[in-house]
Amino acid sequence: MDRETFNGTIEAFRGRTPFRPFTVVMVNGNRFEVDHPGALALRDGLALFAAPGNVPVIFDNEGVSEFVGDLSGHRAES
Repeated sequence: MDRETFNGTIEAFRGRTPFRPFTVVMVNGNRFEVDHPGALALRDGLALFAAPGNVPVIFDNEGVSEFVGDLSGHRAES
């Protein structure tokens, strides 16, 4: 996934009001659910998610194949 799409999509999901969880699917098939907008840090195609139990998940634009969730009515800004 290109960096602009990655950053814009995460920002769009994180900014939904009210926030709704979404899933990140990695190119290797692993997936995890982002359950809180404040649990994400993002910069230049790199993200850190603090998963439940304070387990860090580091991922980047090259390792993500898709995001699963509903963004209808919300346009991702790049």
